[in-house]
Amino acid sequence: MNTTESNIKENIISKTNIPITIISGFLGSGKTTLLNHILTNQKGIKTAVLVNEFGEIGIDNELIIKTEEEMLELSNGCICCSINGELVQAIEKLININKKLDYIIIETTGLADPLPVAMTLLGSELRDQTRLDSIITLIDAENFNDVALESSIGRSQVIYGDILLLNKCDLVTNKNIEETIAKLKEIKNDVRILKSIKGNIPLNLLLSVGLFETDLRNQKESEHDHSHEHEHEHEHEHEHEHEHSEEDHKIEDFLSVSFQTKEPFSLRKFQYFLDNQLKSNVFRAKGILWFSESERRHVFHLAGKRISIDDSEWGEERNNQLVFIGKELDKEKLLCQLNACIDK
Repeated sequence: MNTTESNIKENIISKTNIPITIISGFLGSGKTTLLNHILTNQKGIKTAVLVNEFGEIGIDNELIIKTEEEMLELSNGCICCSINGELVQAIEKLININKKLDYIIIETTGLADPLPVAMTLLGSELRDQTRLDSIITLIDAENFNDVALESSIGRSQVIYGDILLLNKCDLVTNKNIEETIAKLKEIKNDVRILKSIKGNIPLNLLLSVGLFETDLRNQKESEHDHSHEHEHEHEHEHEHEHEHSEEDHKIEDFLSVSFQTKEPFSLRKFQYFLDNQLKSNVFRAKGILWFSESERRHVFHLAGKRISIDDSEWGEERNNQLVFIGKELDKEKLLCQLNACIDK
């Protein structure tokens, strides 16, 4: 264990309650990448992870690196729908099973407001066993724009973040970075802003930092008023704007469309879909791809205008799983186009 890991471990052990970090951030900001960075480098710290997704099939659980850590995937949909029951039960289960548990990390969907998550932890019997350490909000330096800020959820992720982690800094100029930081400070002027590439940042700046407690102590009166106002707004939005069906999920104007098949895609057909059919109103897409031309497992990401496909070994049954999130999506047309990618 190196000095940094040792310091984190000592800081955790010095307090009786198990610290919890909430990882928040808008679509495609790099939350799973940050989580993988933490899991790869937190040797010596027994960590449990809870993952929540927006969509009818779970993709993130497939994209998280395989470790010995406890992994629990919450039910599909936005985390606020089941948070009062399932999240508390999940954490209680993790604590009861793992008597030597050091740390808990909750990765929320890109369309989740972190405040209800925090309020649930603070308002439950978990207060006697856990402490909310901080809310880390990832910001996509390349794609941070008015789309995120136009939604109340995107703004809330910035407002309630104890740490704003400006990610993907290698994809933009220093001028772009400074402009984004200035815009963030217009929303929340007194906040810790860190810069990273692929979520790579020293863990002692992220884990067991006690920032949530500090925020509560320094801004108790203003935060109380703001939180009370926000909770009212959230309840209103949840009642009127939050729609679910068995086949798709909707928050505000964002729609999730999921696709899966046990048949391989044609690489040529899928490339045609990306080049000629995929619309700009898709802000985020991710999935596992199986091509008839390849023996490799391919991990697909789209964030804004940037697409990446990385390959790895198959470790499970081969299939195609994709989730697309955007505004005003034509679900039937999108599913038809994806079906046309199947190699027949």
